[in-house]
Amino acid sequence: MNVRTRATTWALGLSVLLAFVVVVSAGIGHVSIPPRTVARILLDALSVPVGVSLGGGMSLPLVGTVPTPSLSFASPFHFSVPDTARIIVLSVRLPRILLASLVGFALATAGVVMQGFFRNPMADPSIIGVSSGAAVGAVATIALSLSVPFGLHGAAFASAVITAFVVYLLATENGRTPVATLLLAGVAVQTFLGAVISFLLLQAGESLRQVVFWLMGHLAGATWDEVALLALVLPIPVGILLAYARDLNVLLLGEDDAQSLGIEVERTKRLLLATASVVTAAAVSVSGVIGFVGLVVPHMLRLVVGPDHRVLLPASALAGASFLVVTDTIARNGAAEIPVGVVTAALGAPFFLYLLRTREVHSP
Repeated sequence: MNVRTRATTWALGLSVLLAFVVVVSAGIGHVSIPPRTVARILLDALSVPVGVSLGGGMSLPLVGTVPTPSLSFASPFHFSVPDTARIIVLSVRLPRILLASLVGFALATAGVVMQGFFRNPMADPSIIGVSSGAAVGAVATIALSLSVPFGLHGAAFASAVITAFVVYLLATENGRTPVATLLLAGVAVQTFLGAVISFLLLQAGESLRQVVFWLMGHLAGATWDEVALLALVLPIPVGILLAYARDLNVLLLGEDDAQSLGIEVERTKRLLLATASVVTAAAVSVSGVIGFVGLVVPHMLRLVVGPDHRVLLPASALAGASFLVVTDTIARNGAAEIPVGVVTAALGAPFFLYLLRTREVHSP
């Protein structure tokens, strides 16, 4: 079976799994809804264009009023379902489930790239301080009641991207960015940002609970606007990472061998680092710091599908989406809701220790 066929097969299979997980998760809660009813609600929500009409118009110089076309949409399905169930699924649970799937998708994608980039199975999306940078922006906004463009999400995203850029500058000398130096620079910056976060926690006052809840990683209060925002941001950087999957395979051979095989090593490293940082920043800005998704999921998939990033990257992304939906379902259905980051750590850490004990932590 060739690589394209394997990648397509795994992507289709994991997409079906994700759809199943979404349907089941949407039915779980204090008000239980059968999966069949959930599926009908989701199908009813699908709309397809059924016609075009000319209405209104826009005024153009020298031309006058020009009618503007507008599409009319309708659902091909008309199931009879209780209104209460429809509202619970579409307005309360589905935004949170879709946001969880997008965040898991992003973190797993970035995790695969970082593990391949550093040629280190212990690498994760936050290894160069992106998550810590986002945390500083978010905590400062909450604790100091700052008013910034695009609010909390904008502050976290901008702070994360700036942190990644600073780490890159610190690690780069004479146009070259050694991986080991980049790793050490990331550790140093993370340590410094940890001190900044600790200082900001002391200033939080009555906002301390909100700050701690954000730092633990959560998806409570997810909105359709956040889903739409992340859905708009992710496709381009994820598409770039998928396009460079082969180059990532070659980099695993070592930089000298990659150079001899025609890869522009420094340019490729810059592109991979910047793109993975943007993906991580986008995810963390809407969810807070959620650990282990980008560490454990790539390991799980690497053991199953192998190290070829052309297959591993899309497979890990879809598996990460399902994983975070499942863990968030657990987080919101206890006696009291807990941050999803607590659940991912509680499940991910023992699993990772199991891999270490069985010596199945494989290098990329």
